[in-house]
Amino acid sequence: MRGLLADAQLDAILVTDLNNIRYLTGFTGSNAALLVHVTEERRTLFSTDGRYQTQANTEVPDLEHVLERASAAALLGRAAAEPASYGRVGFESQLVSVDAYSTMTEQAEGVELRRAPGLTEQLRMVKDESEIDALRMASAAADRALADLIEHGGVRAGWTERQVARELENLMLDHGSDGAAFPSIVAAGQYSAIPHHRPTDAVLADGDFVKLDFGAVIDGYHSDVTRMLVIGKPAAWQRDLYSLVLTSQAAGCAASRPGEKVSDVDDAARGVIERAGYGDEFSHGLGHGVGLEVHEAPSLTKTGIGTLSAGMTVTVEPGVYLVGRGGVRIEDTLVVTTEGSEILTLSTKDLMTV
Repeated sequence: MRGLLADAQLDAILVTDLNNIRYLTGFTGSNAALLVHVTEERRTLFSTDGRYQTQANTEVPDLEHVLERASAAALLGRAAAEPASYGRVGFESQLVSVDAYSTMTEQAEGVELRRAPGLTEQLRMVKDESEIDALRMASAAADRALADLIEHGGVRAGWTERQVARELENLMLDHGSDGAAFPSIVAAGQYSAIPHHRPTDAVLADGDFVKLDFGAVIDGYHSDVTRMLVIGKPAAWQRDLYSLVLTSQAAGCAASRPGEKVSDVDDAARGVIERAGYGDEFSHGLGHGVGLEVHEAPSLTKTGIGTLSAGMTVTVEPGVYLVGRGGVRIEDTLVVTTEGSEILTLSTKDLMTV
């Protein structure tokens, strides 16, 4: 972070995003701010309120603590008291409203505030081994939950989408997840053609495609996986559509290599679907970064900017959606390695029938 501050010609940065604070300090409470100085450890300050004093002593033992409920204001006040040391302070402008910025300028009188969006997020894109281990465990918890769900008959005709979602999320908890990575998607029949369908009381029936998009959380790190099932015997069109998306997904995974442009990874998978005549039915980007948030940088899209690096964790999730009929999405969480990529979500990608 200090290297990024020097490159941006900043003396310090005020960090207010709680995921970024967790990444930089290890603090997991719900109220905090962090002022990182470009060179001096003693001028890097952490602030939270009295509710988290004991927790902060354990999680952030190496920084000076400022106990204030208005944590960001307290740190800006400290910066304003030493303008010679904190002359140019960056802030996470992607998070700050116009009104909040107006208040900040009053609190930091004598200090130059500069927009500095996305600095910590640049660091978060590349995971270290401990982060990858947490993602691997989160992926395993989701995999085991799906296996149990199918083994115990948790996807069957007569059940509702909501019942399946509830059972799946409970099973992830049973397998060590701290919670669902996001509200699980269970989409049956014609609803499987809606990319982000929310589970309803719609009843699963024979012949339905069932799309399960879900993930677990371990130590704050999220997994994300999508698998497809058919209730009963798949129709020929279902097998053909599934085979097409599976081929596309394999192409996207194979293209996820260090040095590859994110737009080219999208193109590798999208081209398979476009050549089959379903380009208009693939209506979203190929994938996204995943870590402390289920959606974070980088973005694997046609218009995405940047290249993949070893240590980045991303999803690859092409889909084809036939409105009123049904749709298919197949998704894995994977980590880019020096030699290519490693898929972390290991549930079978054979078309499952129940």
